[in-house]
This record gives sequence, C-alpha cells and structure tokens, in this order.
Amino acid sequence: MAGEITGGQCRSVRVDAGVAMAGWGQESEERECWELVPLVGVGPLRFGMTDDEVSAALGGAIAYASYSLGQGVGWGDYQKRGVTAIYGEDAGLVGVKVNLWRGPQVLLRGVELIARVPSQAAADIHTLARRDGATVRLNWSGDPEVPAWGLSMGTARRGDALITTALLVGPDTAADPYATEPISQWCRISDIQPNPGAWPVKADADRPHWDWTPLKRIGPLAFGMSSQQVSAALNEKPAARRGRYSYGPPWEQLGQWTLGSDRFDASGVTAHYWDCSGHPELVGVTVHGRTGPQVVLAGTPLIGQVPSVVAAFLERYLPEHGCDPVWNGGGDLGAFELSLWTRATRVGDALISEARFCVPDWHDEE
Repeated sequence: MAGEITGGQCRSVRVDAGVAMAGWGQESEERECWELVPLVGVGPLRFGMTDDEVSAALGGAIAYASYSLGQGVGWGDYQKRGVTAIYGEDAGLVGVKVNLWRGPQVLLRGVELIARVPSQAAADIHTLARRDGATVRLNWSGDPEVPAWGLSMGTARRGDALITTALLVGPDTAADPYATEPISQWCRISDIQPNPGAWPVKADADRPHWDWTPLKRIGPLAFGMSSQQVSAALNEKPAARRGRYSYGPPWEQLGQWTLGSDRFDASGVTAHYWDCSGHPELVGVTVHGRTGPQVVLAGTPLIGQVPSVVAAFLERYLPEHGCDPVWNGGGDLGAFELSLWTRATRVGDALISEARFCVPDWHDEE
C-alpha cells in the first residue's frame, strides 16, 4: 500500500568496512528495520502522534523526559528502542532522532541511512535525490539535508571513524529543521560554527610548535591572562565569542553577559575563560586538530594524529609518570594531574586528535 509505514527485523544491516569495532553498538542482526516515508513517518511512528501514541507504537516504551514532555513542547528518549522523539506545541510528534547504537536501521527506497560511512551514504542520497528531482543541501554539520524528504543526516563517533545518524522530521519543520522550534531547543547549534562540508587539515610542517608547561601555560598563553592579553599574545582578534547571561530564559536578557570562550581561527585555538568577578581569566586552551599548533609530549605529537594512537601513547605514559588515565564521556583520554584532555575532531569520514590544556580543577565538556 502506498505510504504504508512498516517495521520489522533487518536480517543484515550493513556497517561499512573500516568502522566495525567490538563494543561499539549492536550486532547487525539485532537491529530493527524501519522504512522512511518522507514527511509522513518512519517505522511505526507517524508525525503528529502524541507522546502516548508514540509510546504505544513502540510497544509501551517509557521515555526519559528531557524537557517538558506532556506539556506541549518537549522530547523524550526511548532508550530501549533507540530513538528520541521531539514534540511540538500541540504535543504532536515533529521529529525522530535515531540513536546510533540501539536504534533501528532506516531505509529510504532501499538506501540505508544509519551506520554508514558518511561519504558513501551521501553519495547514495545524492543519487536518489537526482532521480526524485529533490534538492540536497548541507546542514550545520556539513552533512546532507533534503527538505523534501524531511531528512537531515548527522554523524557519531565509532573509534577513529565516523558513521551516520539521521534526524527525520515532519512537514512543519522540514524547511530548516535545526532552526525551527522545538528542534532548535532540543539541539542548540546557534553557537556552533557551521561546517561547509570540507575539512582541510594543515600539514604538520606548516604548524608552529608550542611548548607546554602543565597547569601554567601553553605556547604564548599563560593561564590567568585577560581576554585582551590573550588576543595581544596571539596578535589576532577572535573570530567568534561565546558567553552566557546570569539568568536562564525567559529572564536571561536581564542578567549580565559573561565571556566564556574566544575562537581564534588563524592561530587554530579556542581560549576558555572563567569569570567570577566581572574580569574573565584564561583557564583553558583547546588546540584545534585541523589547524592548530603542534604540541609534543615526550617526543610524541598530540595534535592532528589518529586519536587511538595518541590514546595508546597516553595509556602508557601517564601511569609511568604518576598520573591516572581518565576516559571522559566522549571516549577521549586525559589526566586530572596534568589537566590535559585529548579530544577528536572531524576530517571527512574520520577523526584526528586535538587537545585541551587547563588549570587545575577546571574541565569543560563543551
């Protein structure tokens, strides 16, 4: 039947070569298989459903309510079924985000959307869009978005690689999902630099090398500097600034705005500040993996490398030097004793390493 939404088990959900890793998600035969019917629904879910109808369609699944579920606008994470449902003002379902590890495979006329190598999934999406005469554009993360299908692709980490996830939306938000409420409330991207879909990487030979004194300074930047001193030390004005007001919505404009971070694109770093008296002081520096300076620890470069290689080095180095390795929620390694936290940033289908250097007792997961 045209427009019918089905659910079932996928006997074989492909995970493209190079991204399979033990312990990262379900085996393929365990995934459900849901069909996407553009702007109508996906699997057993139809856009416009109430939260009770969604729960019933998911076999009585209980949602972890992240925000005001049952009061109009909100979203709920149905962890056992691997999806997050986003609801509008009339409590109608407006969007479904598929959880990479527990969520279903989603098919659009035979094209698999979930757990794919991003470039390969993008190629299939472009081919299908040409057949349909549909327009494909890039969303904020540099991934394909097709308004005619209510489809906005994304990625999640799997080891040193990235594989695809997807946000599926109904007609009310399809024109610009991440800029439309309530999706814009569920996923706030206003402070994130949009990605143009290209990830150029500076060659190591072209990177300046910065010395690092743990807990005190990194390159020309000493912790405790003012924002003006940071800008002068880098001989650069910030390309973007992030901050916050003293109070949250709806009273936030009544409070004082305080500086949180400055991004310096030419230097390839972000400076992080702590402001407890109206005078922001430098407490952390993130060195960007694609464009930042090189920082070497015991002869091993930390920036622009394969993340697992850096992690393997630190797992050996840190205990040998009296530090306890700590894995954070993003799968990156660091040590409180050094206030060093490795991170990873995207390069197309893969990831490369970057790092954050901080003062003691300060660490921000942003």
